[in-house]
Amino acid sequence: MPWSRIISGIIAIALALCATLLGGWYFTIMFAVVVFLGQEEYFNLVRARGIAPAAKTTMAASQVLLVICTLDGSLADAVMPIAGTLICFYLLFQPKFATIADISASIMGLFYVGYLPSYWVRLRAIDTAAFSNLPLGAYWPTTWADFWQKANSTSLPQGLTATLLTLLCIWAADIGAYTIGKFFGKTRLSEISPKKTVEGAVFGITSSIAVALAGAYYLHLPKSLFTGLALGLLIGVASLLGDLTESMLKRDAGVKDSGQLIPGHGGILDRTDSYIFTAPLVYYFVTLLLPLIADG
Repeated sequence: MPWSRIISGIIAIALALCATLLGGWYFTIMFAVVVFLGQEEYFNLVRARGIAPAAKTTMAASQVLLVICTLDGSLADAVMPIAGTLICFYLLFQPKFATIADISASIMGLFYVGYLPSYWVRLRAIDTAAFSNLPLGAYWPTTWADFWQKANSTSLPQGLTATLLTLLCIWAADIGAYTIGKFFGKTRLSEISPKKTVEGAVFGITSSIAVALAGAYYLHLPKSLFTGLALGLLIGVASLLGDLTESMLKRDAGVKDSGQLIPGHGGILDRTDSYIFTAPLVYYFVTLLLPLIADG
């Protein structure tokens, strides 16, 4: 593996962990940058197909969505239909007639690289206000020993523990799938992404389940065996689907990478595709299913 890929990966993980631990507006700002750059890459892929999307309107709406998610997550879902209406309004009243493809690509850009990633902000925001001890709604442990002790109880924000566990499961799935697929993979998984193998996919999902089981046990989640199994399977499959979806977009646009921003990794979308579908599923697992499992 090239050193540029290793170093840029370490830096990205360090920044992600730091922003996740802080939470609040620090986490939102990090995601605002990721969403902005990701949408730029997405719209470049779209333009490669001769489509003229409402890129600026969509990108502005996505940033507003992240701000609203931080202020009040219950209002966030209202942004999607309002933003969709504004995008259509903008395209319909341009001098050049908009096509179905223009409108569809714009709405897809809002949904795929704006709305779905916003669930990361919602997930991290769970219980954040009650534990904030820094400006801008942030949290930082007073001592690291205190942090590790609390991590084994219910004395940390649920959003922090859920976000960290989700990230670890995604990383385990990516590393497991890459390693086994590279050295032992023989059966092609899909024509969409020729390098992906069934062996790699199975081991990636298994790795996600293993990490989720360990996390559920350590965090004393209700019915930890079932919860860890379900959560790990959910994250592993969603991570794989996100990867394949981005591969489909690149294949249709006729490019190898979505961009060249990250040395050795390609673009932002190349590195964050596994995260896009996972956050909404984990958010509703934590807020809707976990209480039912606890009561069951």
